[in-house]
Amino acid sequence: MPQKKVIVIGGGIVGLSTAYYLKEEGHDVVVLDKGNLIGGASNVNAGYLTPSHIVPMATPGMISKGIKWMFNASSPFYVKPRLNKDLIEWGLKFMKSCTPEHVQQSLKTILDINLLSKQLYLEMQQSGGFDFHLETKGLLMAYQSSHAEKEEAEVVNWARNLGLTIKQLDNKQVMALQPGAPMDIAGAYWYESDAHSTPEIFMENLKTTLEKKGVSFKLDTEVQGFQKQGDKITSVITNDKLLKADEVVIASGAWSETLLKNLGIKLSVQAGKGYRLNVNADTGISLPAILLEAKVAVTPMQGFTRFAGTMEISGINHKIMPKRVAAIAKAATEYYPKVEVPKKSLNDVQCGLRPLSPDGLPFIGRHSAVSNLVLATGHSMMGWSLGPATGKLVSELISGQTTTLSIKPFAPQRGYGVTKH
Repeated sequence: MPQKKVIVIGGGIVGLSTAYYLKEEGHDVVVLDKGNLIGGASNVNAGYLTPSHIVPMATPGMISKGIKWMFNASSPFYVKPRLNKDLIEWGLKFMKSCTPEHVQQSLKTILDINLLSKQLYLEMQQSGGFDFHLETKGLLMAYQSSHAEKEEAEVVNWARNLGLTIKQLDNKQVMALQPGAPMDIAGAYWYESDAHSTPEIFMENLKTTLEKKGVSFKLDTEVQGFQKQGDKITSVITNDKLLKADEVVIASGAWSETLLKNLGIKLSVQAGKGYRLNVNADTGISLPAILLEAKVAVTPMQGFTRFAGTMEISGINHKIMPKRVAAIAKAATEYYPKVEVPKKSLNDVQCGLRPLSPDGLPFIGRHSAVSNLVLATGHSMMGWSLGPATGKLVSELISGQTTTLSIKPFAPQRGYGVTKH
């Protein structure tokens, strides 16, 4: 297979993972990013590897919940009402995808790509070329109410049918597993399949590894357009210079839709803002948990505990809404009565923008409009979990190999609603 010059646009987990697997195949790789790789969704997420997350964001219940939550700025899911053509189009596609059929068709697809990604993370950890934090302790889905217990029980049933091991624990059993941080809960489902990591450590490690392997980085570099010949991109136009390419990968997350308009490609991606606050004190928390009623993720990371949450669809901006931060802090102390969230943690909150596809599945694959373009975006809430798997699939595609998994469900030009996988 001939070596290709590949430009990867986007230096988040998906972009860097793509660069890693392309370099392993012997390609000449350049990573472009408009920032400096510090911050952003790949650094401020909950760090989960989530085989447990088999249900796409587009589910039948989301419409009624979304309408109810839309007028409450401290709710877990918030859409800022605004007249925006792209948002309206995305919303209509999202509503079309919120069917029981779509959920059932997506379960195995989402599980398979999550399992592949977890395996690749573990292979990286065991390869000796990396030094990063990754633990396989599973994930608690913790509930205070019988309503949340019943809602999760349905997902548990689907997950068990797909072969995952899940135990239901009462409060005392959770306490026995995590004696240092008593929880005010009725119980939890413990998904043994999951793992967790510290994103900043992994991202730094991966960048260093890529530089050693000869991947070049052009940071603080904005893509302003593309030069084309026929249906092929010949060069990427940046604020600095023209960069020639044999293949171009768009891994630019929430910015993908805008970038692709330069190529006459319409891709529906909305930015879903999430917040994180870190508590540096010893919280005693040793098991990752999702606090079901509050929709808050809790992760014991290397040297601190992270509380992350909210889904705010308000366009591309990094404005912090204090009400939403307060809701995360409130959940932390309500579920963990002995935990205190210091003022410093509240003042140091950061946010990241997740790229939301209308049906909750990522876009991975080529687009018929441009023959040497590969899309790797739209991962919704699973970007961190699915980074390595996406990178591997993109590398296989560019290298002319058979992909490890079928990428048909992730086709960028798929219809929404019920599709044949």
